[in-house]
Amino acid sequence: LNGQAVEMNVSAFRWGRRAAHDPAFVRSLMEAGRGAAPAPLAQTLDEIVDRRAAFLTAYQNAAYAERYRDDVEAVRAAEARAVPGSTVVSEAVARNLFKLMAIKDEYEVARLYTDGSFKAQLERQFSDYQTLEFHLAPPIMGRRGPDGVPRKSSFGPWMMTGFRVLAGLKGLRGTGLDIFGYSAERRMERALLATYRGDLDLIRSSLATATVDA
Repeated sequence: LNGQAVEMNVSAFRWGRRAAHDPAFVRSLMEAGRGAAPAPLAQTLDEIVDRRAAFLTAYQNAAYAERYRDDVEAVRAAEARAVPGSTVVSEAVARNLFKLMAIKDEYEVARLYTDGSFKAQLERQFSDYQTLEFHLAPPIMGRRGPDGVPRKSSFGPWMMTGFRVLAGLKGLRGTGLDIFGYSAERRMERALLATYRGDLDLIRSSLATATVDA
């Protein structure tokens, strides 16, 4: 819903493009990871994947999360064959694929407002609040500036009811009934994910031919 999120998605996509088409880049990643001291709070690959899969289950459903696990596991197996013990490339794929699968779209914004965490945060920060006002730039039925970009409008507390309805419709995400999915931004995001998944095949091929000096 903002330029920063789009740039993050594009950066993840560009990483995949480079890894897919530049085998030397894949080798350099594994070489850099060999012998490096782990960061104090470093997560294992399993922890990285488990945490993100749990998020994707809430974001969409269990099948969506399982697709993520399968994609990462395929790269992990190829990397293990190329350099036993290395997970550098697999970790990068786990993080970047997640970014492309967990875009902060309209359904996700609605879920985050209604899953209880937003209310808990309000109660921690404010002992008493009388009303809520949301400043949103809906992609449909919203005001647009001269440049065609949606402008923010104010919405009262009734918007929480709208959020609950919208969060319950997340199953429409990516289907022909997804009214938000026809926007240029959402089409671009789906295209980036599809291309990235195609690049994973090339990344696995790069791993199959990669050699790292012991």
